[in-house]
Amino acid sequence: MDLVSVILIAVGLSMDAFAVAISGSLIYGRIQPSQALKIGAAFGGFQALMPILGWLAGVQLRDLISSIDHWIAFLLLTTIGARMIGQALDNSGKNKTMDILNPRILLALAVATSIDALVVGLSFAFLNTPIVTPALIIGSITFALTLVGVDLGQKFGLYLGKKMEILGGAVLIAIGAKILIQHLFFNG
Repeated sequence: MDLVSVILIAVGLSMDAFAVAISGSLIYGRIQPSQALKIGAAFGGFQALMPILGWLAGVQLRDLISSIDHWIAFLLLTTIGARMIGQALDNSGKNKTMDILNPRILLALAVATSIDALVVGLSFAFLNTPIVTPALIIGSITFALTLVGVDLGQKFGLYLGKKMEILGGAVLIAIGAKILIQHLFFNG
């Protein structure tokens, strides 16, 4: 997979963490830089770890499904993207502000927002894409965007978070479509 696609996937995956950082920082008048770094490290760390775990699982399954791997990557990325958009548009009140500085809550949020990265790692295995560099890129971009999200959350609130999550979902859907189109029309 090319570097631009990996970066776009990283940005798309980081939108959940970005949106949570925005909404989680709303309840604080000022989050200290050391606290923001802990939040960024938690989200970025799990976003880097989960694709590796997904990739390891995918490597075990790759030979069994190599003839349909492009469809699986397309379906997984499209499903994740659509779910992100749906959650951003959901006004049922489920996405209430939470105490993001509570270590237990932060851990739960970091794991929850990185589940999509696990699935992307699985897709990378099916596409025979090495995982170390993408995992580092995903983790780094998530770390940086989480820090930006904490700062923006204190300034602009949930309005920006939902729009960015929608954009992230759209990016993942577009990359899934690109993988499918490349395989169907340019690989055979």
